Amino acid sequence: MPHAHGKRARTRDLFSKPYKTHGMPHLNKIMTTYHVGDYVDIITNGAIHKGMPQKYYHGKTGVVFNITKTSVGVVINKKVRSRLIPKRIHIRIEHVRKSQSREAFVARVRQNDKLKEEAKKKG
Repeated sequence: MPHAHGKRARTRDLFSKPYKTHGMPHLNKIMTTYHVGDYVDIITNGAIHKGMPQKYYHGKTGVVFNITKTSVGVVINKKVRSRLIPKRIHIRIEHVRKSQSREAFVARVRQNDKLKEEAKKKG
């Protein structure tokens, strides 16, 4: 029998939730505020079917370019053959989380600035 080609084809494990975390998301997930320019990770929540991104974008990181009442617009670079195409997609807030990659970079910059100041004082 031929396999299906639908939006959720071959996503049995991809969209499944970890042990003891089934059901609807908590309120803090919905109440999180996003700003234009924030880095976000797209992690699809299998319990919420509306506003679900295509499976290619699961696990990708992008930048917020638009904010609406229930969703955020995210710019993601998609590799097509040899080029990167910036894709603009709108995703519901339940399928997004703030990325930690930017925080690590900012912390590293702050630490480097501190080290530079100390080095200048010592000469």
